[in-house]
Amino acid sequence: MQIHVRAVHRSSMGTNGRSIIVIVFVSSLLIGASCSYSFGDTVQQGQKIRDWEYLISANGNFKLAFFNPGKGRNRYLGIWYHNRPDIKPVWVGNRDTPVDGSSGALIIDEFGKLKIKHKKGDPIEISSTEARGNTTACATLLDSGNFVLKELNHDGSTKQIIWQSFDYPTDTLLPGMKLGMNFKTGQTWSLTSWVSDEVPATGSFTLSGDAYGTSQLIIWWQKNMYWVSGEWKNGHFEHAYELSDSDYANCTYVINEDEKYLTCTTNRSDTFWRYVMDSTGAISSGASPALDGGCLYDSAPGCAKMLPECRNQYTRFESSTGYISDDSYKIERSDRLSEFDCKTLCFKDCSCAGYALTNDNRTGCQFWSKEMRFVEDLFGGREVNILHHEEQEIIEYKHWWKLLIVISGISISMYMSRLVLAKKEPKVVVDGDDDHEKLLGELLSQEFGEINEQRRNELQLFSFESIQTATNNFASENLLGQGGFGLVFKGILNDGLEVAIKRAKCSGQGLIEFKNEIILIAKLQHTNLVRLLGCCLQREEKILVYEYLPNKSLDYFLFEPEQRMTLDWEKRFNIIEGVAQGLLYLHKYSRLKIVHRDLKSSNILLDENMNPKISDFGTARIFAPNDTEANASRIAGTYGYMAPEYAMDGIFSAKSDVYSFGVLLLEIVSGKRNTAHTYGRRQLNLIAYAWELWNEGRVLELIDSALGEMYNVNEALSCTHVGLLCVQDNPIDRPTMSEAMTMIRNESFPLSTPRQPALFAGWNQLEINIPSSV
Repeated sequence: MQIHVRAVHRSSMGTNGRSIIVIVFVSSLLIGASCSYSFGDTVQQGQKIRDWEYLISANGNFKLAFFNPGKGRNRYLGIWYHNRPDIKPVWVGNRDTPVDGSSGALIIDEFGKLKIKHKKGDPIEISSTEARGNTTACATLLDSGNFVLKELNHDGSTKQIIWQSFDYPTDTLLPGMKLGMNFKTGQTWSLTSWVSDEVPATGSFTLSGDAYGTSQLIIWWQKNMYWVSGEWKNGHFEHAYELSDSDYANCTYVINEDEKYLTCTTNRSDTFWRYVMDSTGAISSGASPALDGGCLYDSAPGCAKMLPECRNQYTRFESSTGYISDDSYKIERSDRLSEFDCKTLCFKDCSCAGYALTNDNRTGCQFWSKEMRFVEDLFGGREVNILHHEEQEIIEYKHWWKLLIVISGISISMYMSRLVLAKKEPKVVVDGDDDHEKLLGELLSQEFGEINEQRRNELQLFSFESIQTATNNFASENLLGQGGFGLVFKGILNDGLEVAIKRAKCSGQGLIEFKNEIILIAKLQHTNLVRLLGCCLQREEKILVYEYLPNKSLDYFLFEPEQRMTLDWEKRFNIIEGVAQGLLYLHKYSRLKIVHRDLKSSNILLDENMNPKISDFGTARIFAPNDTEANASRIAGTYGYMAPEYAMDGIFSAKSDVYSFGVLLLEIVSGKRNTAHTYGRRQLNLIAYAWELWNEGRVLELIDSALGEMYNVNEALSCTHVGLLCVQDNPIDRPTMSEAMTMIRNESFPLSTPRQPALFAGWNQLEINIPSSV
């Protein structure tokens, strides 16, 4: 789940005062607080589940609590995987009626109805059916993820099911749920998209059964037919094999005189399988795409006709930065209009020539007519998406040229004082296109003039066709993972080399991260940084090609119970040293001083020998030699690893990375995420727990039990000590990476006593990706 946090100006109060603000802010922003506690899996009539309290299903699979997916004060009641807080909620109870602030409390009223009471308005009704007679009721969160409201007999046994969340899905289909309709009761089961990752309100896409009797599924966009699955035959849908064929689930389509519906089951307890519909109409099962939703250009089987007569297959939007010099526009500021809605509404309106988004959370539309006059400004203005109608060959050429100029222009503007233009034209290895070789050569000669000749010669420009071949047309079985930038696939090049291929999302955020990453990482060479091999800029694609690292990322080994057993102390200490060396290079020894801003376990990749490599430079920033800190206009990074001065004031520096490194140290030592856990009778995050053990002289209890007694006690204690020094509230008190490296390597090096860490108060920390806009 993603979240925006508004940058707050630094006040004049002291460190202790700001620590209190940090604690209060985060406690209201995220789920839980230091005094939070669990009711188990059931809430009884007369009880309240307040904003900082929660339910956890009997086997610990799911959690129900209030949450905030975006900036602002809006709070929602949701259900999500208890052990995977990085996956967004699978159900939202009040998606269209959020609670303002943390005053919300879930109750069962005297009539057996589920409601959310809050201070600013009437109670929000979750269930509308009343219990029969004067009996009691309770609601239980099951291990299936179903939240069930039951009427009870006098002896406590279940009299009837009054209501259940499985009958009212949001955007997610879990095993055991139904997608279709009941003819007798009129009950329908459908998925409806969120407006965006920050806005869980009812979006424009709905996936449902066919009310006219056929055995197919239909996707509707703003009540218009968008896509049909085709009839269910021989165990699958005609146009969507992926919706029935999965390694983790078995899906069937049930038809009888009472009902018709799709339902799926899974026999694996370790999977997080589910179908999710996103705000573009795409459907995925976890990380694997099942249906890409690409119907705007009538490109997928089952797509309804979307092309109006004024458009053709070559009509495309191009994103530019600049100013509109004419007032020929109209605005629709609805928070319910997603970025996809804006694009599609403009595409279908023959008078529309372009659009822009009006709200900070990338919702709301501003449209321009054909009379618009656009003035491009690569270094200012706003992001505007303009329709173009050229033939394909012209489109591709202009796209290449324009994107290369944008990349070069922005970076030259930012770093003019530090670039030395190369006198010699570089030789670039290109996958079969002389014109594109020339363009990339010009870019590299300007942008990377100081890089040695061997490094420039290693950068390749790949054709889109070669990328398709390498990934078997981006087959789902080659998917390695996904993030804010887009999807990552494993590929095999023509010469047999295995690579990791990062395909950007077609959005402004993706373009910004793409430009940032290619500019930065091509300049860097270090054994503990992932290596960029080349890129593909063809058509509208933004693709980066990296070295392939077979052992996935550090979080896979740290937080998967079976894999953690293979991560002995020697490997962990080697990873700690490698990450420290990589950060030290970025901060001190690379050509430019670089702050990563999103250091976390999932961005630490491991090679065949379990050596770490820092990845994902989409949100990194370059500092001038004499700069010590900078102020971000918008926050970019991941909660749980983010320094307090950055989360609250938008101020970041090399010490921000040091804070993230400290969190990573504590996670590696303990084998636990920096999220809320129950320690004894209290809910504490990992930093708070480590600080409590430190004060009580029980630090050895922090060390991962999976290590048994097979670890170097002095090294483990030293890493814990350094970790606590790195997460101190005041950046001045934190060591530099050079000092941290010395402390870790030299057991005799004197260590100062750590001060109280920032955000120590046991708030229920989620790992939340925050999109960048830098």
